[in-house]
Formats: sequence, C-alpha cells, structure tokens
Amino acid sequence: MGYVIGNIYVITTVAVIGGALFGFDIASMSAILGTQQYKCFFNQTGHGDDGSCGGPTSSTQGGISAAMPGGSFVGALISGIVTDWLGRRMAIQTGSVIWCIGSAIVCSSFSIAQLVVGRFINGLSVGILSAQVPVYVAELAQPSRRGQVVGAQQWAITWGILIMFYISYGSSFLAGNAAWRLPWGLQMIPAVFLFGMVFLLPESPRWLAKHDRWEEAHEVLALVHSKGDKNAPFVQTELQEIRDMVEFERANSDASYLDLFKGNMIYRTHIGMFTQIWSQLTGMNVMMLYITYVFGMAGLSGNANLVASSIQYVINVVMTIFALLFIDRWGRRTPLLVGSTLMMTFMFANGGIMASYGKPAPPGGLNHVPEESWDLSDAPSAAKGVIACTYLFVASFAPTWGPVSWIYPPELYPLRLRGKAVAVSTASNWVFNFALSYFVPPAFENIKWKTYLVFGVFCFAMTVHVFFAFPETAGKTLEDVETMFNTPGMKPWKTKVQYHHVRQLETGALQSEKMADLQAEAGTRAPDKEAGAATHTE
Repeated sequence: MGYVIGNIYVITTVAVIGGALFGFDIASMSAILGTQQYKCFFNQTGHGDDGSCGGPTSSTQGGISAAMPGGSFVGALISGIVTDWLGRRMAIQTGSVIWCIGSAIVCSSFSIAQLVVGRFINGLSVGILSAQVPVYVAELAQPSRRGQVVGAQQWAITWGILIMFYISYGSSFLAGNAAWRLPWGLQMIPAVFLFGMVFLLPESPRWLAKHDRWEEAHEVLALVHSKGDKNAPFVQTELQEIRDMVEFERANSDASYLDLFKGNMIYRTHIGMFTQIWSQLTGMNVMMLYITYVFGMAGLSGNANLVASSIQYVINVVMTIFALLFIDRWGRRTPLLVGSTLMMTFMFANGGIMASYGKPAPPGGLNHVPEESWDLSDAPSAAKGVIACTYLFVASFAPTWGPVSWIYPPELYPLRLRGKAVAVSTASNWVFNFALSYFVPPAFENIKWKTYLVFGVFCFAMTVHVFFAFPETAGKTLEDVETMFNTPGMKPWKTKVQYHHVRQLETGALQSEKMADLQAEAGTRAPDKEAGAATHTE
C-alpha cells in the first residue's frame, strides 16, 4: 500500500478538517457581517446620521447566509452517490477541491449575486464533507472509540469557528475590502492541506469489502487495529463480521435511496434525519451565525460586541472536549436528553428576560441594524442575564447535541445503505440550516424576543421524541447495531450503553469465545444471529 497512516487519531485529525471548513464559514459570516467594510460594499439600506452604512436588507442578508446551507443540502444528497462510486477518501478530496473554487469566487466578489453563488459552491463542499467524513471515520474506528473520533468532527467545527472568527476580527481593522476578502481567501489553505494529506490515509475497509477488495480491507483493518498484524483476534473477528454482513446484504437486495423508506428501514431513516433536524432546531447555529445581533440588542456594539461574541466560541471549543473524553461512556441518549432540556431552559430564560425588561428598539433598529429590534440598554443587569444565558446555552449544546448529531447517524444503518442514508440525514440538517439562516434575521426584526420561545418549544419537543424513539448504539459494533434494530419488540428507552463489554472484546478477553463461535458457524451464520452477548435490549 505504500506509506499509509494507521493511527486512528491521526487519521481523524486529518479527516475532520472537513468539519473545520463548516466552522470557517459560520465564523467568517458572523464576524464579517457586522463590519462597516462589508456593509458599505454590499449596502442596500442607505446611511445613518453618522454616515455609517446599513448593509444588505434583512431578507438579503438572510439569503446570503442561507446560500451556503442551500448548497450543502445539494452536496449532502449527491455525496451518497459520490462516496459509493469513488470511495470515502476521494469523496473527501472532491469536497476539498469544490471548497477552493467556492472560496475563490467569494473572496473576489464584486456583487451580492457573485457572493451568493460562491457561498452556494462552498456549501456543496460542506455538504459532501459533513456527510462523508463521519461515515469514513466511523467505519475505521474501533467500537469503543467510535463516538470519540466521529465526535471530533464537531470539535473541528468549533475550532474552525474560533480560528476564523479571530482571523476575521483581526482583518476588520484593515482598510477597505481587504477586511472581508482576506479571511474568505485564507480559508482555502486548510482545504489544500486536506486534499494532499488524504493521499496518506487508508480507504474504509467496509467500502473496500463492499467492492470485493478483501485483501486491501484486511490490510487496513490490521493497520488501524493491530499495527499490521493480520492474525490479531479482533482483526479476524471484525473481518468475518464484515464478510457476513456484505454477503447477507447482497443476498437480500441492492441499495437505493428508496430502500431507506421501505419496511422497518424507514424507522431508522427518520431517527437519522431527526437527529440532524433537531440539532438545527435547538437554535445553536442561529446563536453562532447571528450572535452579533443578539449581543447588539443586549447593548454591545463595535469591537465590544465582537469580543463578547468570541467568548462563546471559546466556550464551544472547551466544552466539546468533555464529549470527546466521555461520549462513548455516556452513550448517545443521555447527552441528547440532558442537552435539549438545558437548552430549552436557557431559551425560555432569554425570552422571559427580554420580554420583562426590554422595549422595542427605535425604527431601523439599534446601531442602524433592523435585526437589533429589541432594546435592553435601560436594564444592564437584564442584558448581562441574556449574555450569560447565551453562554450557558452554548455550554449545554457543545458536549451533547453538537457531537452526537454527527456520531449517531452513521451508526444506525447497514453497510449497503450507510453512505446514502447518512447523506439523507445530513441533507436534512442543511435544509433546516438553510431555512433558519433565512428565517432568523426577519424573525428578530418582526417577532423580536418571541424568536427565543420558538426554539424553546422545539427543544421541549425533541426531548420527548428522543426519549421514546432513539435507541442506544454506544458500545456496539456497527454489525451489532444492525442486530439490535432487527430484534422484535426493541424498546428504545430500555437499551443500554455497553462500553465495558466492547472494550473487553477489543482487548481480547472475549476473543476465544468469539473465535470459537466463528469456527463452529463458519459459512452458515447470518447477521441477525450475531446478537450474542454483545448486544441486547432490556
């Protein structure tokens, strides 16, 4: 194979740069849209009494922001075809090339139309990468580390947000159009690095197996799980389980998008889609993308607003670390339930504070920004309360819905449908991201503080939905998850995390038992017979 990186953490570090690109877009848009250089170049609303520019109208800004998730929706859908055809690695490289094209168009924009087109192309890239990077690392990782490495996608997003926000903030001090052209140009650099480094990464062993490249699949499993030892018990077990699953799926049907909505597969499809839909309806990306509007209503402006906004990006990075350390022990259900409950609390708190202590802003909004339509300047303590609840909201999202929304979908589906299924799930994310990006500026302008109540209600609804419909997948191999879903009478609220069991399996404590089973059942075992001790519901 030539030189190929085998350390799963190094592989993950390279692959999740694709997630960082999404973070770059969020942060650059958030930081840039509040600068006078950007507002004056794309000005549609005239000038204030002090000569400042009003920038694009709220609906136009919503369209500019929504262009990226609109492209991401399309990119996520086509990613399922791209990844099944070219492989996980080449899908990632394709996304990298598209990102550079979009960034070149954006940073050279001379009109709103060109800016929208460039951001749409950037979105195509983000859609491909956000759908297929989690699939790639999930198919390479050991079960006990799967949540950790897939969750690194979210951590990369938070780092991308933080880094690009400060680059954009620093660029805001430059004169003229360089203030926004520079950060949008610099974001090409990590995509170039990602494209080159992917040549040193192994292909997914499950994709290789699906295409009958069994020797290569065996080599990759040995490289990643046992430092090249093809005879390691866990490698042998994993290879056999993949072989059984591939043979079973070929004997039953070919994969198509329609299969996701047939029979009992529609249940899993709806879980994957709603994991991504609910992650958007928490309101987190609204908080990140339009945080300058929120803090503007709390009385902050100029550099003070940008610095205060950046604090929540630091919180986002730091709090995500807890998920990376503990998510495979916590599982999937508990973080989702705890996170949505806390976020609901802080959304309702923000709405209540604004309604009780604020007042409508003057016509045209605070700081000549129509979206800053509510005024807390006469209640500094209440304004601090809004800022604090916003920070606490971010701290609640970061270790829960943030990483789990990327970890969970790739675990839900059989191999034959995984690429397409995760593409559909991720496309659901981008549809709602698009809608919210377009909806929020007019919402702040028209329904003001009630915008918080809308998201608070969504957080309540997702708590109920997760409790009754989302089973636990942590502590199981991807093949064992398939067995769980095929178990009659499976009740999601009774499924358990089995982290310690799967760690024993990986370290060899259960290998003799598993190998004995394989030898006894060689050539006869079907995937629905794999439940064994590794997966059960109570």
